[in-house]
Amino acid sequence: MNRRVLVIAFVGFVLAGALGAFYLTRPEPKRPEPAAVERAAPAPAAKDDPKPEPAPPAPAARTSRRETAKAAPKDAPAAPSPKTAEPAPETGTLRVDSDVPGAQVFIDRVFSGATPLTIPNVAPGTHRLNVSAPGYDGVAETLEVVAGSRDILIKLKDVRLDAKIAVVHKHRIGSCRGQLIATPQGLRYETADKDDGFSVPLRDLETFQVDYLEKNLKLKLQKGRRYDFTDPDGNADRLFVFHRDVEKARDRLKKGDPPANP
Repeated sequence: MNRRVLVIAFVGFVLAGALGAFYLTRPEPKRPEPAAVERAAPAPAAKDDPKPEPAPPAPAARTSRRETAKAAPKDAPAAPSPKTAEPAPETGTLRVDSDVPGAQVFIDRVFSGATPLTIPNVAPGTHRLNVSAPGYDGVAETLEVVAGSRDILIKLKDVRLDAKIAVVHKHRIGSCRGQLIATPQGLRYETADKDDGFSVPLRDLETFQVDYLEKNLKLKLQKGRRYDFTDPDGNADRLFVFHRDVEKARDRLKKGDPPANP
């Protein structure tokens, strides 16, 4: 009996050793990968009226440096910067000159300087311009000044004359009334008596003189008639002034100064 017990114990010991060796030598089971576990995870429960999520923006196409260099123009000119519009002037600027240098200029009786001259900041509107120089008749003009600049040339050397006087022409028998009119282009007598009227250049006056005491103006045309004019009111002063202005114009024309345009 003891022998049987020993045999059974020996067999049990052998079996126990074999089982231990089996468990020690068998391969371990493979664990599932994380990605597989995630793919196997159940999807979240859907909510009521789900809103579709916006699709992610498409990645911008990358441009190579070579393509960028080809697309960019070489030495492209810079765009001009916009110019700011200048405000319109509110006053006038007068640039006054004359054919006699150094002539004195007055605006509205206020001395402005000598020609050539620039007069800035002249208020728009009507102004009086006076220009004078020694040895020449002064020139007076009415100007309508507007905003901006304006060039004015005054010709003092031009002979200007615009004289008129009412007269009575004494005939040998009787008389006639009319008007003497003098310009640089000539002297004319306008009257209702056509036989007495005339028009001649100033240089064609052979006699042209005034007698202040006799209160008359004597005139003789070259190779023509004689005239004896008096003032209708017997005023010798008007005859004297008319004679003085005409004689001054005649002297300048003889010196070669040009007549002003009519």
